[in-house]
Amino acid sequence: MKIVFLDAMSLGSDLDLSGFDALGEVVKYDYSTKEETAERVRDAEVIVVNKVEMCEETLKDAANLKLICVTATGTNNLDKDYLDQRGIAWRNVTGYSTESVAQHTFALLFYLLEHLPYYDNYVKSGKYINDKSFTHFSNIFHELHGMTWGIIGLGAIGRRVADLAKAFGCHVIYYSASGRKPQEGYEQVDFTTLLKTSDIVSIHAPLTEATMGLMDKEAFAKMKKTAILLNVGRGPIIVEEDLKEALDNGEIAAAGLDVLSVEPMTEDNPLLEVKEKDRLVITPHIAWASVEARTHLMDIILGQIRDFF
Repeated sequence: MKIVFLDAMSLGSDLDLSGFDALGEVVKYDYSTKEETAERVRDAEVIVVNKVEMCEETLKDAANLKLICVTATGTNNLDKDYLDQRGIAWRNVTGYSTESVAQHTFALLFYLLEHLPYYDNYVKSGKYINDKSFTHFSNIFHELHGMTWGIIGLGAIGRRVADLAKAFGCHVIYYSASGRKPQEGYEQVDFTTLLKTSDIVSIHAPLTEATMGLMDKEAFAKMKKTAILLNVGRGPIIVEEDLKEALDNGEIAAAGLDVLSVEPMTEDNPLLEVKEKDRLVITPHIAWASVEARTHLMDIILGQIRDFF
């Protein structure tokens, strides 16, 4: 069979993908535009893809195509009606990055909670050399123990974060935008209650009609002025202009983001203009991308292709 990777570099260059070679001819493209895709998949039986749109325009000439494997959980790039009409199967991957994303959630939190950039710069700037005191804590911080942690989206990742937060001594509550029934062992609250009572709010929800723009001006106005917001879910869940204003106006204390409304970031993103830069940390969608998570992801994809054929 012929297997075509359309955006192999989205997986990194450090993974061992030799297992796919045993299945047939493998062609890897670092990245593919929508315009390039139609020709590149013309003879493919299997497509391995992350973000490239899979639709009639890109697949109309792929007469041999039998299976599309998405190297992610989200499948917004698949025209499923068209795939059904063509009898083309598709697979996505869930559960591969739970530990990685949960870990990054806490990395973002501690960076902000303990003002790590300030203290790192204090030492590296030379101010700590021959200081009057052995300690310097002018930028105060608080213990995580005893705080209320509100979670938006209690899937596998949300539950893992909840359990870790409990281990740190947090009171954990959650809000289900989908309206699902309460999950045993976790305290479900309404959205307003979560916003008003949480010291930390972390987003682990998918992008749906219910979550699109959920964190807007009205939501920020309900939050504690000392609250920290973390988003490792999907960028458009936050209205970025409203977040900028909330940070600039002191409606919330800080925000840590791994996802944005448009990725890669655009030059007109309002978050670039936040006044106090140390109150905002943004990472380039890396929470999922530990070596272990990416390796596990590709092992699952390899198994899916083997099982299908």
